[in-house]
Amino acid sequence: MSDLARGHATATIYEASKMNIALDPAIRPSWTGARVAGPAYTVQGAGGDNLALHNAVAAAPAGHVLVADLGGALHGHWGEVLAVAAQQRGLLGLIIDGGVRDTVELAGIDFPVFSRGISIVGTRKGYQGGLGVPITVGGIRIATGDLVVGDADGVVVIPHEHVTDVLERSDARVADEKRIFDELCVGKTTLELYNFAAIP
Repeated sequence: MSDLARGHATATIYEASKMNIALDPAIRPSWTGARVAGPAYTVQGAGGDNLALHNAVAAAPAGHVLVADLGGALHGHWGEVLAVAAQQRGLLGLIIDGGVRDTVELAGIDFPVFSRGISIVGTRKGYQGGLGVPITVGGIRIATGDLVVGDADGVVVIPHEHVTDVLERSDARVADEKRIFDELCVGKTTLELYNFAAIP
């Protein structure tokens, strides 16, 4: 499947956007090398309860990334069983403000997960949750259909109405950085290229 963020890194997207789109840096990839880019399908759950995630896996359209607010609770809300179920239904990954487990197995099946932490503490199955509703994850308001991108450096979310503009700005930033790299390779300094003040 093509990368809906055109392969851009989260840092590039964040810098190019000039918007407050970066999630709390505490929300990190749960395994090394994880990357995801796709439209969000939002999940409002309750900390320590993962029934909302089971409902989301059953309801979310293929090609989406689950984005879940579990209140930052460090329980094992998500693991290998839910990841396999999600993959079989065509879901691209999970971004969760809460804890997950089975990180070795998640890496083994190449299912990208970004979470606030790792925890084996068990969960209840009592709160059905809210699906497709606006939520706040990592301090950022997210709606279903917004473009979420996660990589080694963190997670960003682009409001759906700004996606085209932000990705075009990201393209331009990458092109400009290529020019900078070329000039660095022939001896220019970052002080010259960015017009920074040098020590007298």
